[in-house]
Amino acid sequence: MQWLYLVVAGMFEVEWAIGLKYSQGFTKMMPSVFTLVGMIASFYFLSLALKSLPIGTAYAIWTGIGTIGTVILGAVLFKEPFDIMHIICIALIVSGIVGLKLITIH
Repeated sequence: MQWLYLVVAGMFEVEWAIGLKYSQGFTKMMPSVFTLVGMIASFYFLSLALKSLPIGTAYAIWTGIGTIGTVILGAVLFKEPFDIMHIICIALIVSGIVGLKLITIH
């Protein structure tokens, strides 16, 4: 269950990171609320995962999910750059996430 919590926490991290862009420095009410709720949910689920997962592993995976999701959605929603180097870097992050999952006993 802790791995599911960690994935959900990572997805909420993507949500709040994208929300930050839409909130325009917390000057827009609804995107700001959306962002703050995402932050709270992300930290809550991360805290649940940390009850039994090592902090180094959980934090790296949480930020990895957030990074990958934010880069992809940034390209889709905001037309940010996305080329072969982005794909290679995402593949490296994914390999690190998989490696950490494989070496963590739980």
